[in-house]
Amino acid sequence: MFEFLYNLDSLHQGFWYIAIGSSFFFLIQTILTFIGSDHSSLGDFDDIMDHDTPFHLFSLRNLVNFLLGFGWGGVAFYQSIESKGLLIFVAVLIGIVFVTLFFFLIAQILKLTEDNTFRQEKLIGRVGEVYLTIPAAKKGKGKIQISLNGTNHELPAMTEAEENIPSGHSVKVLDIQDKILIVAKI
Repeated sequence: MFEFLYNLDSLHQGFWYIAIGSSFFFLIQTILTFIGSDHSSLGDFDDIMDHDTPFHLFSLRNLVNFLLGFGWGGVAFYQSIESKGLLIFVAVLIGIVFVTLFFFLIAQILKLTEDNTFRQEKLIGRVGEVYLTIPAAKKGKGKIQISLNGTNHELPAMTEAEENIPSGHSVKVLDIQDKILIVAKI
């Protein structure tokens, strides 16, 4: 299958073996990514960046990306560049470009993500409408309807005001205590 490799010098063979091997691993990673397999923990080294980021400089994925660029860069420019040192330098640069390109693509993809997790803290300062009358001075609970991120929520509410807030009135969320919204009439 790879008989053509036997007639090449060792550096050219090395580039071909790296290119073919890294292409194989890249293909496996791509397939695992598309089927949703959690393979992110396989072969990752401790990263030198913040652990809260998805970007790990030293990871199996980046090693494969670097070797992919290095191997194919060496194969592509082997006939064009006479100096073996310069060829290796160019191949290393191409490998670094592949890793950088991966970081850029991931950063662009992460810009598309949206966190629509409902958190009551995001409701503070927002305006809603009373659904069930809210008794005065925290003597009981009523309910309000309020919208967050395009989703309507019906949540328990209380008021510190000295008068009831009847259904249909607008209220502003002032605070949250034990998962109950503290509101004031607008």
